[in-house]
Amino acid sequence: MQRILMAVGRVLLGLYFLLPGLAKFGAWERHITLMETHEMSMVHILLAAAGALQIIGGLCLILNKQVVVCALGFAVMVLVINENLHDFWNVYEGVNPERETQNFVKNLGIFAGLLVLAAANMKPIAGTDTA
Repeated sequence: MQRILMAVGRVLLGLYFLLPGLAKFGAWERHITLMETHEMSMVHILLAAAGALQIIGGLCLILNKQVVVCALGFAVMVLVINENLHDFWNVYEGVNPERETQNFVKNLGIFAGLLVLAAANMKPIAGTDTA
């Protein structure tokens, strides 16, 4: 049962990143506008990099490859996204702070799941207590 739960959770987290990664390229201008609204710089480069990383990393999680690296990389990405795009403490025209607060908190849950996934897939270091 543990293996099934781990596989389902890993695949769902993979899809959580894969699908938005694909959407970044499918709705490019919408994402550029969002990033510019939040006063980000280098938006074209950052969007392309984020999309590519989400597609590659999402597929890796789904295929159970490089899980620790992907989970920790996505954990960092979630923190960067929270800081720059779900910054509910800043006021932007046309941006709903309540929705950004909800997205910020949701992303903290995703962050926690990624940390658990990484930890569960780490190999124990010889001679250390794993408890």
